[in-house]
Amino acid sequence: MARSAFGLPTPDRRRSPRTGWTRAQWEALADHLLTSVVPYATDDFAQFRLPGRASWSGPASDGLEGFARTFLLAAFRIAGAGGDVPPALLERYARGLVAGTDPAHPFAWPAIADMSQQLAEAASVALALHETRPWLFDRLTPAEQERVVAWLAGAVGKRTPDNNWVLFRVVVEQFLASVGGPHEPDEITGGLERIEEWYVGDGWYSDGKGKNFDYYCGWAMHQYPSLWARMAGDTVRQELYASRLSRFLEQYQHFFAADGGPVHQGRSLTYRFAAVAPFWLGALTGASPLPPGRTRRIAGGVLRHFVDRGAPDDRGLLTLGWYDEFLPVVQEYSGPASPYWASKAFLGLLLPPDHPVWTDPEEAAPVDVADQVVPLPAPGWLLHTTRSDGVVRLLNHGSDRDRVQPADGVPDPHYLKFAYTSHTGPEAGGPASGVDNHLAVIAPDGTASARRRIEPLTVSQGFAASAYQDGPVRVVTASVVRGAAEIRIHQVTAPAGCQVRDGGHALAAPAPPEPRVGDDVALARRPDGLLSAVRALHGYTGAGVVTGTGTNAYGRCSATPYVIADAHPGGTAVYVSLVQLAVQEPPMVAVRVDEDEVALSFPDAETTVIRLGDTPACERAPAG
Repeated sequence: MARSAFGLPTPDRRRSPRTGWTRAQWEALADHLLTSVVPYATDDFAQFRLPGRASWSGPASDGLEGFARTFLLAAFRIAGAGGDVPPALLERYARGLVAGTDPAHPFAWPAIADMSQQLAEAASVALALHETRPWLFDRLTPAEQERVVAWLAGAVGKRTPDNNWVLFRVVVEQFLASVGGPHEPDEITGGLERIEEWYVGDGWYSDGKGKNFDYYCGWAMHQYPSLWARMAGDTVRQELYASRLSRFLEQYQHFFAADGGPVHQGRSLTYRFAAVAPFWLGALTGASPLPPGRTRRIAGGVLRHFVDRGAPDDRGLLTLGWYDEFLPVVQEYSGPASPYWASKAFLGLLLPPDHPVWTDPEEAAPVDVADQVVPLPAPGWLLHTTRSDGVVRLLNHGSDRDRVQPADGVPDPHYLKFAYTSHTGPEAGGPASGVDNHLAVIAPDGTASARRRIEPLTVSQGFAASAYQDGPVRVVTASVVRGAAEIRIHQVTAPAGCQVRDGGHALAAPAPPEPRVGDDVALARRPDGLLSAVRALHGYTGAGVVTGTGTNAYGRCSATPYVIADAHPGGTAVYVSLVQLAVQEPPMVAVRVDEDEVALSFPDAETTVIRLGDTPACERAPAG
């Protein structure tokens, strides 16, 4: 069989006409990732100390992270093959378990303490031990088993952050229960009951209190309870989790572009293709509402997307970044091995080779078939995708994560912007960081308003609205979706003399995007034709493009178009702009503003009327 990059089998275009990826590709990439970390192992494989920026937890914790997260990948590979893997793979992780839990070993794992990173890694170790029990744990000597149990038992009674971490203790203690180790049933039940307080309906969880909506909903809040129920044999809770996961996947399938790119929003984005874990979880638990061929098409598309763009790198390693190393998307708790939570993407290997997700022909994803508009009232989001360019756009009128951030901290660009897409990332520094996808009111001294605590107002089909307050400035924003375009209507209350600026998507590439500025429009174009544009429709007096270098995950050079009003009149005024990311230039839209009512007239003669107020509303009148 011919081989392509990383030793992957030649794509199978008969069974997988859209991605070419089948189980053979997934297994080959898993093997490549597991082999590539071996040179960085310490004595007896107790730790894997990968190159890269250290976390705040120190080298021993980072080395444990390297073992635990790659062990999770190894477990899916081993269990999915029924143990029929090269003996060296089993030997590595058996030796690592024995050495890491031996307090006398020079690279012994740090003990689990309150709020410690070790608790997160213990969850991966516990899940991996559960899945590989016949080939690993059961073959250890009684003394070795006792040491593994003793280390994991350090999780019992330990305090955790009040977010998805409560589930780490749940799965660790469930494994301990299964092997007769120390555990507290009340702690297991308590963790499961805690997440019920964060369930907001329609398949969505917040990751802790507040409005913390991101990929953690799928790869943590859904994954751990469902896998716990699978470990515990709790069919009642499994049915509850399955019903929620089913509804979640109905919406979640729209988050991925035609080329496999996920919407770039939220924290821990360096986990990359872990974003597909919920699809495999749905198939594994029987909860998925998707045809099996669509599950593989979406999951394979995402994996291929990253492989084609350099992740893993030439060493076979996953770096701290997005396609390549990019530290602004990384949190301080992430060490060099942190990206290997991407192992969760390989959960599908637990399904047998003759399962329909591996044998059925690939089936088109929604973005392959037609334009989509998907309201998500629970997190306060509105998705719109276009088949012509395969781009997914997320309009954010609900998720801010600001309630768990320091009040005087820097606003997080991965949560607080008006929009995120599958083809662009927010600016993470430099002069454009406060421009892209933000409506800023700029005082005469240059101070710009910040969108910190988002007030969700409404989400419906093709329409969403929210507000934010920053001192004397209040901004109410309504978004109307029209194909690839978002029309933003901002009702701005501010002192007289302030500037009002609305920014579009930050477009990035290896070379500087080509800018173009007119009286009422600003654009930036990549060499492949993708175009970010903002058009002034009402209230603005000028336009421009701000550039950045080394501040965007999608390329070294970035450009952000914007429109600006020279002087706010004082009191309340309305501003209207059209923001677009597409291959075509933005259309003209006629606008009429009458106090709190805004009428938009589109080229096909359809009219949309938006009424601002406590709860903005939208009414559409078809052409004629």
